[in-house]
Amino acid sequence: MRDYTQALPPCPRPERLAKQPWTLSERLNQIVNLMKLRIGVVMAATAVVALVVTPGQAIPAWQVLVLALSVLLAAGAAGAFNQYCETDIDARMRRTHDRPFVTGALPHSRVWLLVIAVLLVTAVATAGMLLNGVAALYIFLGAFFYAVVYTLWLKRRTSLNIVIGGASGSFAVLAGGAVVDPQLGPVPLAMAVVLFLWTPPHFWSLAIARRDDYAAVGVPMLPVTAGNAFAARAVLLHTLLLTAASVVPFLFGLGWLYLAGALAGGGYFIYRSAQLVRNPSRETGMRSFVASLVQLIVLLLFAVLDAQLLG
Repeated sequence: MRDYTQALPPCPRPERLAKQPWTLSERLNQIVNLMKLRIGVVMAATAVVALVVTPGQAIPAWQVLVLALSVLLAAGAAGAFNQYCETDIDARMRRTHDRPFVTGALPHSRVWLLVIAVLLVTAVATAGMLLNGVAALYIFLGAFFYAVVYTLWLKRRTSLNIVIGGASGSFAVLAGGAVVDPQLGPVPLAMAVVLFLWTPPHFWSLAIARRDDYAAVGVPMLPVTAGNAFAARAVLLHTLLLTAASVVPFLFGLGWLYLAGALAGGGYFIYRSAQLVRNPSRETGMRSFVASLVQLIVLLLFAVLDAQLLG
């Protein structure tokens, strides 16, 4: 297995943008960027949906809020750690060259490692005290897989980086299910498998669209190591597996409304993936990437509607 960790020259010292000083609102926006809170919101949403659809006792609203905030904080800590470790890559990619450690909007200081650790400990401890220890463990594992397994161990070493590192999203689902039932019945486990299978075609679609960026910095995403055509076929295969897996929760108690959403969202993602196979270009890669988001949003929305209206 080729090691890509030495593919880059030393990282240049991040420099501030010409505009100084940064206003408070601009700095807050940069902190949101640093913590990748858009990803964190998605993770928090999957956790809450898993809680809603897991059979068991009713959970008070304040515990749902604690779950969402804990997952959001833990994901934010992992996202900030990812950016702290990847300033050299970010500085050379068009998609990431304006991240705060690169621009100098936030200093690339070791103090951030302390801040990140405090955020993660706060998230996990809060979940442990106000929810339960099993949910707290899954929240920690989600952050650990993204920050350490994916960012440090896999991303620069293997094209399987996102396949294994993608387990991070599955832990958010397991955390939500564990709030209702720490023993984890078939529904949250099946939903966790869905998230595990969703991550590779989601990121491979983006990697096809941004292949030149990843190739330039030596990150062995699948389109870089195997080519866009092979990666597109992998996206389609995983999308088919994803759609099949998304039907499984229906077999364990979710209703017809959920099934309709799973098939509709999955069908659209399959359609875009098939287009990607026929023409593995930047444009079709972005369409497939957007379709993956549509698929997940539709799946989660219909799962909640099913649980609330038919449950």
